[in-house]
Amino acid sequence: MRPSNAYSRFAKVTAQLCGRPPAFTLAVAVIALWLITGPLFHFSDTWQLVINTGTTIVTFLMVFLIQNTQNRDTEAIQVKLDELIRATHGAHNALMDLEEMEQDALDAFRARYAALAAAARSELVLGRIDTDSPEA
Repeated sequence: MRPSNAYSRFAKVTAQLCGRPPAFTLAVAVIALWLITGPLFHFSDTWQLVINTGTTIVTFLMVFLIQNTQNRDTEAIQVKLDELIRATHGAHNALMDLEEMEQDALDAFRARYAALAAAARSELVLGRIDTDSPEA
C-alpha cells in the first residue's frame, strides 16, 4: 500500500534515503569540505555560520520527517498487535487499542499484568511451570 498524500510519500522516501550509508557519506563529505575551506575563509564567523545554519536547518526538518515515519510505523505495529490479540484464542480483546486509553486505565492494566508476572515468577521459584493463561 502506498502512502496517500504527497507529504507521506516524501517523508517515507526521504527517511529511507537518509538512513542509508550514502547519506552518511555525503554528510561526512560536506563536513570535510567545510573544514578544508576553513583556511581559505580565515576561519571567519561567516564560515562558522554556514555550517551552523546548515546543520540546524537539516536537523529541524529531519525531526518532522522522522516523527512522521515513527508515527506511521507505530500505528502499523499497533494494528498488527491488535490482529494478533483478536486472532489468539484466550487473548483479552480488551487489550486491543490500549494506546488510546487514558493513563489511569493504562496504569491499571499494567498493574494487573505486573501482578500476574510476579505470581508467575513466584511459581518458578517453587519449581512450577508458568506457561498457563491465568485470568487477567
